[in-house]
Amino acid sequence: MTKDPNEESGALDAYSAITTSVAAELTPKVAALRIRSRRSESAGSAVVLTGESHLLTNAHVVGDADGGIAEFADGTVAQFVVVGRDPLSDLAVVRADREVPAPPEYGDANLLLVGSLVVAVGNPLGLSGTVTAGVVSALGRSMPARSRTAARLIEDVIQTDAALNPGNSGGALADSRGRVVGINTAVAGFGLGLAVPINTTTHRIIHALMHDGRVRRAYLGLVSTPAQLTPGQAERFGQRGALRVVEVVENSPAAQSGLRAGDIVLAIDGAPLGDAQSLQKRLFADAIGQRMEVTVVRNGALVDAVALPIELTD
Repeated sequence: MTKDPNEESGALDAYSAITTSVAAELTPKVAALRIRSRRSESAGSAVVLTGESHLLTNAHVVGDADGGIAEFADGTVAQFVVVGRDPLSDLAVVRADREVPAPPEYGDANLLLVGSLVVAVGNPLGLSGTVTAGVVSALGRSMPARSRTAARLIEDVIQTDAALNPGNSGGALADSRGRVVGINTAVAGFGLGLAVPINTTTHRIIHALMHDGRVRRAYLGLVSTPAQLTPGQAERFGQRGALRVVEVVENSPAAQSGLRAGDIVLAIDGAPLGDAQSLQKRLFADAIGQRMEVTVVRNGALVDAVALPIELTD
């Protein structure tokens, strides 16, 4: 089939119009960060978060530093302090000491589709205001994150083929309308980048960082992996997915409740679990010390266990 050159030209013009529009909107709102900590110097990016000079970046960008310098495309240079950081989501909030550009619109990563156009704005390799474009190449990825004493999976990570390089971390990943839907966090390999999604869980984490400086989490002591139910189980229980318990940490709330490796966790307090995020969303501060009923399948039978989550400590 012969393609009409005019149609191809029109498609390229539309693509260019979208990327240039998003770049014009976002570039002034993404800062280049320079951080000096007790151990080293580093650099990254950050996106304006509020009209009160808060910026959103990655926890690994600020590390253990107390502050640094933020530089904007309009020449504004500001000192910033770290308001809060959460290594287990790889997010951090910092605040500049002066007025910064107005924040961009934030979107919802849950509305993205594989193949959606995305634009990455950041400061890779010290080159400020760099823009790359690509598509969402996969959704629902998981990325391990670790603090000094705990580890978890960051769920629903966005995978994109928009070129990312060192220094892009903390920068914006935007959709075709210029809405920030992710915070660029890692280079996953040649031609692949990962971004922490902007979604309901992320907003809860950001709120905690801005108001408390940290994210309090409940701890069960379960290591789990997503599991697909058999057709018979799916029909019986009214759900397709669940979590298989891989390990129960000794002396943890999960162990004390009687949960075992091999259990298939269907629900907590009657709410179905289909993936790790659905469990993690229930393990914030308001779950600490609260009775939690865990419904599992064990040897083909339904079993209810009662756990009392404790606070996860650093």
